[in-house]
Amino acid sequence: MAEEITYPIRINRYLALRGLATRRGADTLIEAGLVHINGKLAVLGDRVADATVRVEVLKNKNNAPKKLTYVAYYKPRGIITHSPQFENEQEIADISGFSGTFPIGRLDKDSEGLILLTNDGRVTERLLHPRFQHEKEYEVTVREDIPSNLKTMLEEGVYNEGEWLNAKKVTVVSKHRAIIILTEGKKHHIRRMMSEARLTVEQLVRTRIMDIYLGALKPGKGRVLEGAARKAFLESITLPEL
Repeated sequence: MAEEITYPIRINRYLALRGLATRRGADTLIEAGLVHINGKLAVLGDRVADATVRVEVLKNKNNAPKKLTYVAYYKPRGIITHSPQFENEQEIADISGFSGTFPIGRLDKDSEGLILLTNDGRVTERLLHPRFQHEKEYEVTVREDIPSNLKTMLEEGVYNEGEWLNAKKVTVVSKHRAIIILTEGKKHHIRRMMSEARLTVEQLVRTRIMDIYLGALKPGKGRVLEGAARKAFLESITLPEL
């Protein structure tokens, strides 16, 4: 669910909450003279007083609009999401083949599976902020036998390194494999929960983000969301098509 707009509100935040731009992108539109409030040119710092105010974003006819792209991508194990720190490390941008896109969120180096790539900066907050409670599903394989109380333990939550960690849902499918659904993603969330259960993660694969599935994708491959899939994704995060 999108955040409710509370008036009065700064024009850049209003545009961001409406999904018309990122907040920084909104400032750029305002500086370019492309935003009007009740027919008057908006300036940085202007506020929208209430819901009756008419806000218009004009198209810049001097520049062709950027084609917005959304990609379901299989991050291979051993690849950094972004910003490698060591020599010979590779990041997604080095191998994906989807030039100009960036990953939304993270998957650690030893994990693999679904991550979304885009060049639409509006997506970041809508997908990652905890208030939206988007589901992410993982298939976890562990070395030791899974204890009978794992489902209860992880759904009720465990305390690790000063943080409370829990799963929305846990399904044990065999003595070494479980499906875990999260609605938030703290650093090494699943690995830390498993360590509290005295389990060693052998493989961690993210298989779903909201209604987008890894499907038949192979490591290092991606599929562009088009047509109904693109429309459904944007609607699920309440963003208009630009």
